Amino acid sequence: MTITDPLIKDKEGAAIIDSSVATWWRRVADGTIPPPIKIGGMSRWRQSDAIAVIEKAEAARDAD
Repeated sequence: MTITDPLIKDKEGAAIIDSSVATWWRRVADGTIPPPIKIGGMSRWRQSDAIAVIEKAEAARDAD
């Protein structure tokens, strides 16, 4: 099986959107970032979810 959309940690997601981990979790709480995939006690996100947050923000900026 090839993983084409790796799972990332909160720290990695925060780096993708250039924010702190605390801000990452605030965006999860407000629904900007989807809730994590839970694997045991771990929280992970698809890398594409973090990239989609940026793309959505760009689309909203360009629509204005």
